Amino acid sequence: MILLTGFEPFGGATFNPSAAIADGAARILRESGADAVSELLTCAFAQAPAELNSLLDLHGPDVVINLGLAAGRKSLSLEKVAINHVDARIPDNAGAQPIDEPVLAGAPNAYFSTLPLKAAMHHLTGQPGGVPVEISYSAGTFVCNQVFFALMHRLAREPGARGGFIHVPWLEPGDALIESLAEAVASVATLALAGATEPVFSAGLES
Repeated sequence: MILLTGFEPFGGATFNPSAAIADGAARILRESGADAVSELLTCAFAQAPAELNSLLDLHGPDVVINLGLAAGRKSLSLEKVAINHVDARIPDNAGAQPIDEPVLAGAPNAYFSTLPLKAAMHHLTGQPGGVPVEISYSAGTFVCNQVFFALMHRLAREPGARGGFIHVPWLEPGDALIESLAEAVASVATLALAGATEPVFSAGLES
């Protein structure tokens, strides 16, 4: 079973493409015969991890992909690492703005994604008319990273499921690229469900 999540709009916006892409990816997966569902998370530090844990309890997924918006990016960003640190540049939707706080006190400093990121990057960049894709080594310090960290902390205690986070670029409602990104996310989920392993090639950054 595959669980995909997106976020509600935040920061004064009225649309968040992560939710539309999660919905589209779940639909594409179901059309291919997979058991998949998309859910919406609140963009609030006090609520989002609890909502995620409730969804994990409800669905018992084999693969979990959280999606969020990184408005300044141009590519589909496959996130490698979640850090145990919150430093909110703006208030969340509940008005909270924690600064220099841990996601979970006493937890490890970081977790790596268990999605097959390089396998997905190789697959997606090899597709005709493929979407821009990159492996990112920073999921930020806002609610996206908090949810990513909370997910990986839980999955570390529940071996078997694979999970991680993908950031999407800003898109206007109705943009045709939403469907292309949904197809790409569905491909990542399919590879993870199939147990894809990582090929050996560099996806590192210069600085």
